[in-house]
Amino acid sequence: MASVTQRYQNTELVRRGYAAFNSGDLDTLAQIIDESCTWHTPGKSPIAGDYEGRMATFGQFGRYGSETQGTFKASLLHVMESEDGCVVGVHHNTGERNGKRLDVLCCIVFDIKNGKVMDGREHFYDLYAWDTFWA
Repeated sequence: MASVTQRYQNTELVRRGYAAFNSGDLDTLAQIIDESCTWHTPGKSPIAGDYEGRMATFGQFGRYGSETQGTFKASLLHVMESEDGCVVGVHHNTGERNGKRLDVLCCIVFDIKNGKVMDGREHFYDLYAWDTFWA
């Protein structure tokens, strides 16, 4: 069972990660995301897939920004943590791309070990809207 201090550290790590993502702070993201991390984006759009390693994950994050001309945001709403160290961030995604507007709720389940994100798994409230936006 994780100690209270460790649990708060994992929650704070996720909060720092969202802030770094939204401001394009790759240095902070590199500090908190493990080199061997995996990232999973569901759906059938060209952006869906499983990404292995920090560089592939950063490539995915870069697509979110570049394909929306920097309008993509993940506005954090809630952070919850389980006793095993998994943290769930619930956020609101917005962005504009090719005349389309993104407006979906999402959560990411983060697996955190030794102060590093090892795995991120995205889950969308409206996967159809997500896929349509990126199609």
